[in-house]
Formats: sequence, structure tokens, C-alpha cells
Amino acid sequence: MKYREQFERQVVREDVWIPTRDGRTLLHARVWRPADAESDPVPALLEYLPYRKSDWTAPRDAQRHPWYAGHGYASVRVDIRGHGDSEGTPGDEYDEQELADGVDVVNWLAAQAWCTGKVGMFGISWGGFNSLQIAALAPEPLKAVVTVCSTDDRYDNDVHYTGGAVLGIDMLAWAGTMLAFAARPPDPANVGADRWVPMWRERLDALEPFLHTWLEHQQRDAYWKHGSVCEDYTAIDAAVLAVGGWNDPYRDAVLRLVEHLPADRVRGLIGPWSHQYPDRGLPPGPAIGFLQETLRWWDQHLKGIDTGAMEEPLLRAWITDSVPPATSYDVLPGRWVGETDWPSPQVTWDTRPLGAGTAPVLVRSPQHTGLDAGRFFPFGNASDLPPDQREEDGRSVLYDSGPLTERVEILGRPRVRLRLDSATPRAHVIARLCDVAPDGSSTLVTRGVLNLLSRQGRDKAVEWSPGTYEDVELELNGIGYAFPPGHRVRVVVSDAYWPWVWPHGEPGELSVVPADSAVLLPVRRPGEEPPIRFEEPEQAPPLPVTYDPPSAPRPERLVTHDVAAGEWTLEVDPNYGGSRTYPDGLRYEESARETYRIRTDDPLSARAVSEWRVRLRRGEDYDAEIMASTELRATAADFIMDSRIEARANGETVAKRAWHRTVGRTSG
Repeated sequence: MKYREQFERQVVREDVWIPTRDGRTLLHARVWRPADAESDPVPALLEYLPYRKSDWTAPRDAQRHPWYAGHGYASVRVDIRGHGDSEGTPGDEYDEQELADGVDVVNWLAAQAWCTGKVGMFGISWGGFNSLQIAALAPEPLKAVVTVCSTDDRYDNDVHYTGGAVLGIDMLAWAGTMLAFAARPPDPANVGADRWVPMWRERLDALEPFLHTWLEHQQRDAYWKHGSVCEDYTAIDAAVLAVGGWNDPYRDAVLRLVEHLPADRVRGLIGPWSHQYPDRGLPPGPAIGFLQETLRWWDQHLKGIDTGAMEEPLLRAWITDSVPPATSYDVLPGRWVGETDWPSPQVTWDTRPLGAGTAPVLVRSPQHTGLDAGRFFPFGNASDLPPDQREEDGRSVLYDSGPLTERVEILGRPRVRLRLDSATPRAHVIARLCDVAPDGSSTLVTRGVLNLLSRQGRDKAVEWSPGTYEDVELELNGIGYAFPPGHRVRVVVSDAYWPWVWPHGEPGELSVVPADSAVLLPVRRPGEEPPIRFEEPEQAPPLPVTYDPPSAPRPERLVTHDVAAGEWTLEVDPNYGGSRTYPDGLRYEESARETYRIRTDDPLSARAVSEWRVRLRRGEDYDAEIMASTELRATAADFIMDSRIEARANGETVAKRAWHRTVGRTSG
């Protein structure tokens, strides 16, 4: 990593308040810009998040915002209403208020004396989401977007549902995380010593767990269509650089965006990365000079400089070479390829039947199948990626090819087509694609989920008629991967995948006809590849934050089995950064634990719990502590949710709230 300390233009930083259209609420912003921008205006870049610029994202912000400013931009980090140091109360994800405020911020930036009137938006995850969503609202100054690890489809490609199935692991975990995050107070250093407690109390009084809303909408309805730019790609006028990683759950959005947006306004980039900016050097690498790459995008679309950004292939993608299974890789082997069109004429469908037999094969997986799935959101931690899949394969039905006689490269979204019957009206089917080495080790390549209730569309729930065979097709997550000669291509089918997928209310059984079922591989023919190169990573100097080692180290991911009870428990430490001390003296302490339990023979035993503790303190007058917990369980008919928070300011209770909610299982 190269740290750039000297820039062509001197950088200044200031904190400002930005008004919103309601005339009452101000959003707090941090602006890095050239010192001479008022006499020599520059375009503005906006990152707009609920994650607290004063502490939680401050180390990441320090890497990029001053760097952009030094290269001739006003780079602006804004806390969303009700979060961090901004006024108001927190709302739901990407609600109309958040997007309207975002439009107000874009217009305010364009009107500043130091701005040329042109604005770009960027962000990873939440900030990537709302960059696309605000671009779809088309505020006139917004000319370009860089969206990283985000999605165009809030229902079927987010943390709530996948393939129409309830995401047990992140539906609960992210709801629990956001309950704790939304309960954090403003910083008196920015809002005033006399205001932080009243502002905090107003926030806490307005809190409503996201989980309630998410489970009230179990099909794709108007709630999920809001903010899903896939509903109307034509609404986006801004130029979009869409970036993802093969180890991030949102990477399919890149493939859809380069397919559906006009080729003169979009480029896609997919590397081997996890849910991180590609310059941060977190596993798996290789990292790239991402800031330099985005600077080419900004200069092209905000300054009118021909940087060659639009001469790059429509899609630049990493093809990963075969690797032994591991839960982390510092660097994945492979190479970059470029596609001038997507779908690509270099990619053809190779249909491989799963077998020759016409006799049905029974699929009846233990309920704990899926414990070796790895983390839904890999962040670059040591236990994030799926381990050897042999145990999971043994709990499922598998179909192996013969040993390959030549290298087979795939790029895109494989499909699995199954002729099957379900013994129950409600069931799931999960398909995994694995790379099996000669020693028998099984590396997960990609996977897909289908809730059979949603097989006729994600907007409806149609129960299965047991005793009836139907053809169903699963689209697996996109991947770029090369199977080497001598290895086997394995397709694995199960009807359980805990805790990724919340089980239906009764044990089921699928009957699959191998001869009428197949895997469809998007095989890419290697050709004369355009040279694709990136500069080495470069950032602004790091923020001098002191990170504490945990006082009592614990595993990031621990699986235990109570043999007598037949119960399996997965305990997860999400490890977002732990405790640290900032240069201004702020002490930030964070501890979280997620627990998932299930008995191998009882889907109704599924239970998930998220527990959080956060403490912020500085000096004698600022000591805030939050304890939050969220629990999800289910009967055959209902989901049952229990959440609670307790907040203390300087040792005194500010709020103590609890929620109990029951929602009928319409699809989940």
C-alpha cells in the first residue's frame, strides 16, 4: 500500500450543516476540498451513510475522501437523518425520506461556491444502494455514480430473502445489528454538550426494529420494489461504474447493470474480493489501485477529460483458478478478462445431465445442513469463506462429472434444472456447484436457493401439490472460475441450508429425476484477451486509531453438537472492528454475538439470536452505553420476534424498550 501525503492541491477539512426540504432538519456533513476551491471550483463527490462518520467509518473515510480532495474534488461524507450527528429520527432502509434528503444534499452541494455544479455519488453496500436509488430519481447535478457491493434488487438480492426464501442468517443478524447501530447517540463534540442527550432520547423513542417490517413483506410487493432500480433501469441517467466481488453476495447486480444500462453509460468490474472496497487489501486479494480507477471515472464524467474509462471493456472480471478449500485466502490465483458485450458471445451454455437414471432420487437433508456455508457477508475475516464441503456434500445428494480432460472456465450465473416432486406443500431446494480435486476435497464454487412457493414468481406464494412432478430452475450466484483437468464438477442438491435459509414448518422430502435434470454451465471460450491492468493501491495516510486486542479472545465461528439432544449450535462473532481509541480521545467499544440453534430432525427448533453492546466515551461528560438483543423463532404458522434495547448516558438510563411481534408465515 502506498500512502500519498502530498497532493497537487492543498486539502482543507470543514464540518457543515446541510438543510433539508422540511425546513427543520439539518444533516451533518464533513467536507474535504482543495483550499482554493472557492476561486477554482471543483466537482463534488458524495458518500451518504448511516454508519457514523465521526467514528465507525472514520478510518475508511480517511483513506479516500482526502485523496479525492487532493486530486481536485470536494469529497463529502454525510450522516443520514437520525444517525451519527445528523438531526431527526432514523427511518427504514432506503425509505422515501432518506432518498429525498439525498436529493437535497446533491442539490445543496451543486449550489456551493466551491462546486462546479456537477456531483458524483459513491459508496459501498448501503452507500452503493442509495447512490443507485438517488440516481434513479435523476437530480440534475448528479452526473456519475460508483456503486460498490450493492444491488439493484432489494427483494431477491439483499439481506432479507434469496430465491424467495427467508434469509435466516442475515434477516436476523442485520436487523439486530441495525437496532444497535440506530440506537447510538450523536457526538457532543459535533452537536453540543447540551443537545446530545435530548437528540439521543428522540432517536430512541422513534426506534422500530427493521425485522418487523421485513417479515411483514414475504413476497415481492411494492415495499421491495421501492428502491429496486431493476424495476426501471431507464430512470438512471448518470454514468454508472458498478463494482463487486465474487465473494460478495451482491455481485450479480453488476452483471444485470451492464446488461440493462446503455453501454455508453455503464462499466462493470468484478474481482475476487469480499464485501470491501478493492483497495483495502483485505482477503481475498489481489487488491487494486481502486481510487485511481475511480478517479478516471470522475474525471471522465465530471470534468470532461477523456481518461479512456469508456474505452475499457464493458465488463472486466476475474477468473479464479482452482484452489483447495479454505476459510480465507490472502490472494486468490487467477487472471483478468474483458467482455465487450454482456451477455457475452464468448460464453455459451454447456448442458450436463445430472445422471442417466429415471428412478427418482430422494433428497431429505438433516436440518443442520448448511453449517459449513461460511459467512453470508465475507468481510475479510479469518473464518468467512466456506471450508471443505465434504461434510455438507454427505448431508445432501450429489452428482459428479467424470474427471475433466481439459480446463473448463465459467463466467456468469450457472443454472440447475430439476425435475422433482415435493412430499410437502412447502419446501426449499438448494443447489451448490463444487470443484472436487483428485484427493476428494470439495471447494464451493457457487450456489443458489429456491423457495418452491415462489417458483411461479417472487410476488406470489403457490403451494406444491405432492405427487406432482414439475420442472424448476435455480439460477446460481454469478462466478468466474476455472476447473482444471483431472478435477470433477459436482452438483449438490439439498432441501435444507441452515442458517442461511429459515426452514419451513415441517420436514420434507424431494424426489429428483436425474435423467430429466441438468446443470447448465456458462462456459467461456478463452480468446485473445485485451490487456487489463490496474495500478497498485494508493490511499491518503491512515487515521491514527488504536485498536485493542480482545480481552478474552473467542472464535469468530464456532460449531458445537449436543449429541444426545441432536442439537447443533453456531456461534458467530461478526468482528466489525472491536474496541478502539480515536485521535480526538473518543473511546469506542463494540461487542457482538450471533447464535443459531437447530435440532437435526425438527425445523421448528430453529432459533436465532443477535446480541450487541456498544459504548462510547470521552472525558468525564460523554459516556453512552447501548445493549441490544433480537431473537427470531417460529411455529408452523407464525414468525415470533422479540427485541429489546437499553441505553444509558453517564450511568443513567435514557431509554429501555422491548418489542414482541408475531407475523404469519405466508412464504417463509
